[in-house]
Amino acid sequence: MPTVYSTVKEYKETEILIQKSRFITYVNRVESEKEAVRFIQNISRRHWDATHNCYAYQVMDGQIAQKSSDDGEPAGTAGRPILEVLKNRDLINTVIVVTRYFGGIKLGAGGLIRAYSQSASTGLDAAGILDWVLHRMIRITVNYSAMGKVEYELRSMNVDMEQPKFSDKVHFTVWVPDGKESTVTEMVAEQTGGRGEVILGQKEYRPIPR
Repeated sequence: MPTVYSTVKEYKETEILIQKSRFITYVNRVESEKEAVRFIQNISRRHWDATHNCYAYQVMDGQIAQKSSDDGEPAGTAGRPILEVLKNRDLINTVIVVTRYFGGIKLGAGGLIRAYSQSASTGLDAAGILDWVLHRMIRITVNYSAMGKVEYELRSMNVDMEQPKFSDKVHFTVWVPDGKESTVTEMVAEQTGGRGEVILGQKEYRPIPR
């Protein structure tokens, strides 16, 4: 499990015209290979009359899964260039479909590779990029006398902190990058004289905009 990966920020559609052919690019974030396949099928049904619906995706589904398709274009001139754009930008959990409506002018192998690469890059530029960093949830319980000091230290650490909850004690829930838990546990011990309770919880990826 990597500690960080990058994907697109949002769904986007873009279109460019090259030698009278329309290249319509669809970019989306997906959580699984099944979701990527479903997205591709939906675009293909939407553009059933297109000359080609070429695609590529990279998905972290237990392990890195990747696939591309030329959908009738000469081998290696469409799907592979799209996939190479994804790989060069180190994007995971991302799918791209480039729909082409032929305009009557043949582009040749080199022209097709450039056209599909440009289409994929244009779509990704429009969608934006998010870095997803693996975080660990930490639950902290302290007495009211230590609340102010602990909260101040947590905010100065710039951790992702949820709203405190109150009972007979004060309960904080924070998210810290995986591997950085000791900075929080040591701070709580220092500020509470060892009387604060720290429980390490689940791990999950959380987005950090570039």
